[in-house]
Amino acid sequence: MLTGNIGEWSEMYTFLRLLADGRIYAADENLNKLKHIFFPIVKILREEVKGHPKEYKTGEYVEIFVEGQQICNIPAGRFDREASHLLTQLRKSGKGTLSFSKTEKFMDEIGCKKISASSTEKSDITLQILDINTRYSPVVGFSIKSDLGSKPTLLNASKATNFIFRVDKNDQFKIEEYNNIYSIVGGREHTDVAGRIRKVYEDGCKLTYVGMESSVFSNNLVLLDSRMDEIIAETLIYRYKDGIVSCKELVDKLQTVNPMGFTNEHAYVYKFKKLLAAAALGMRPATIWDGLDEATGGYIIVTKEGNVLAYHIYNRNFFENYLLLNTKYETPSTTRHQYGNFYKEDDKAFIKLNLQIRFK
Repeated sequence: MLTGNIGEWSEMYTFLRLLADGRIYAADENLNKLKHIFFPIVKILREEVKGHPKEYKTGEYVEIFVEGQQICNIPAGRFDREASHLLTQLRKSGKGTLSFSKTEKFMDEIGCKKISASSTEKSDITLQILDINTRYSPVVGFSIKSDLGSKPTLLNASKATNFIFRVDKNDQFKIEEYNNIYSIVGGREHTDVAGRIRKVYEDGCKLTYVGMESSVFSNNLVLLDSRMDEIIAETLIYRYKDGIVSCKELVDKLQTVNPMGFTNEHAYVYKFKKLLAAAALGMRPATIWDGLDEATGGYIIVTKEGNVLAYHIYNRNFFENYLLLNTKYETPSTTRHQYGNFYKEDDKAFIKLNLQIRFK
């Protein structure tokens, strides 16, 4: 029995839906289908086992090849029905591990042994598409995100996403007093990071950014901008001190305050969009990044209605605007990622704040 979560099964739904349609439509910044912009799909490529490629050529009949040998033809209408059935089941499902026997039976018929792409693959689905303007047919990888379940993360939290701040004007700073600020959520006591930061400023102190816990993430950010870490550090203070979580509102605050002293009013939104796009297309905080997109085609979104829409590199502006308008900062586990407590070094007080970005 094949099992997976909604996100993983959404990858299989995308695979079936695209083979049924034979094309993928672009989306605008508000995730509306652009009916006049689409990319015909020549074929979908899968390699569930290294060295054993499979090809699914689109058309009235989907032609299936395993290691270059055709194994069967199946009407595209069958893929349409199977995709619709899987979508119905996904809408009914809750969280956790899921299995769908009817879909698994069809997968076996078409030579699919796995629900989603291999964890070693850099993209979730690989397509050969036709550029109707140039007639060029590149093979490109797309990352897939699904709105069918809970909202996915864009940039995952870890100790690598900790930013370090020094408490200034802290002659009377009592660490124990601040570290005893907690909140009660659902009857349980939680570290109140926002409450602690607000108390710092209420008491006439302030936080000064001094560096990142991870040199890898720091070096990755340098590829985007030499001051990207400083920009993010400012937004983390806004998030905890002012309660701003929307990425769009955080950028608006940056533009109003202008902590970097930029003379170009568009600098913050431009730089922040590049950060979001990099996170979406392959940059990971704990892995050395070369600045290249791993998902070379772009981003595919499975909407709540079951539409499969793409942000291709050709409409990157729409993609970046979509990311800015639809993401927010989240407060991850303080114990798992070891942040949110004040601590002393060389008679100075410090605190780590963590970055995690999720779709909203």
